[in-house]
Amino acid sequence: MNPNPMGLLTVIACLTISASTGCAQSTTTTQAAPELTRADKVVKTDAQWKQQLTPLEFQVTRLKGTERPGTGKLLKVKAPGTFTCKCCDLPLFDASTKFESGTGWPSFFKPIDEDAIIDVVDKSHFMTRTENICSRCGAHLGHVFTDGPAPTGLRYCMNSVSLKFQPKSKSEDSAAQSSGSGSAAKQSSGSGSASKQSSGSGSTTKQPADKQPMTSPKK
Repeated sequence: MNPNPMGLLTVIACLTISASTGCAQSTTTTQAAPELTRADKVVKTDAQWKQQLTPLEFQVTRLKGTERPGTGKLLKVKAPGTFTCKCCDLPLFDASTKFESGTGWPSFFKPIDEDAIIDVVDKSHFMTRTENICSRCGAHLGHVFTDGPAPTGLRYCMNSVSLKFQPKSKSEDSAAQSSGSGSAAKQSSGSGSASKQSSGSGSTTKQPADKQPMTSPKK
């Protein structure tokens, strides 16, 4: 896939930010981070997050930093599975929605559940963007843009260090294939029964010779 112009502009802008501020992005936004309202929300102190995360993971997820493009470990992942939040394991994206955007960051066109991600208006660095944060723990994930592919037209541009990848297990694949084969066999069996019933119906319409209606003799 050829990189789109908007994606290239995003890369240039982020490289400029990285050059001037390192990994950290300004946390100045016109919209304050919303309060987490989920019943299963995860709230920890900075000290607790630092014990759980690497320095880069903490910088990106808790301080709204950005990893350098092309360096993320999940950028080239194409296997079936689920991308979850690095901090709290909330499922965010199915691997089937991942696409190559040419920007240097993992990109998706649709989240698993819209309620899993909260949009926040971000006006840092003289730009207006839509920041994405995890709805369970408030981790910074990345930004969403309107230059993505069909069917949504959206590009969720995520930091690899904000995500975990959980490959689809072989047992799940086998179960899905077994379920599909079972359904097909059931349909085939049903068709056979229907055919047998149809054959039986035909045989009941045939009357014994002594019950055949008599015809009038010709004159």
